Amino acid sequence: MLQFPFFRYSFKPIRSIKLFRQKERQKSLTNENAARVLTGTTREVYYFLVKVSNPVGVREIQRALNLSSVSVVAYHLDKLEEAGLVKQKEGGYTVAKVILKDNVRISHFLIPRYFFYTVFTALILIIELAFFRPEVIDRSYFLYTLATATVFLIFCFETIKKWLDNST
Repeated sequence: MLQFPFFRYSFKPIRSIKLFRQKERQKSLTNENAARVLTGTTREVYYFLVKVSNPVGVREIQRALNLSSVSVVAYHLDKLEEAGLVKQKEGGYTVAKVILKDNVRISHFLIPRYFFYTVFTALILIIELAFFRPEVIDRSYFLYTLATATVFLIFCFETIKKWLDNST
């Protein structure tokens, strides 16, 4: 009877592919679950924990966010812990998984992604108005300056909207 050694190894890649797909499915489920959990006061508690990088206790969170009681904070922390976003350590709670939808974290600040687009388009608009301005303003200059100004205003609106959304 002939034995081919590669037959016994041929099923391992298939099994590892199945395990990989299961892990990917679990990750997507946790991301969906996290997105569902991050609403209202739970989102405020989560963003507070993201801004404060060291472990924070329940009472500190309650005082910082002006919530009615410690049990409210504990409830929201339990929701975040079940979603896998927060973990409890000796000194308090810390962020286990950072989900910054449309935000960039710089030090202790959460800055909307649109802020950088706003700055970039503002610089382009300033350069257009300062350096590329012709002596006689023609239609093409007016149109591309108008287009840049429109994009700048749209990015300003989106930045302000996201900033206010993060602060509440």
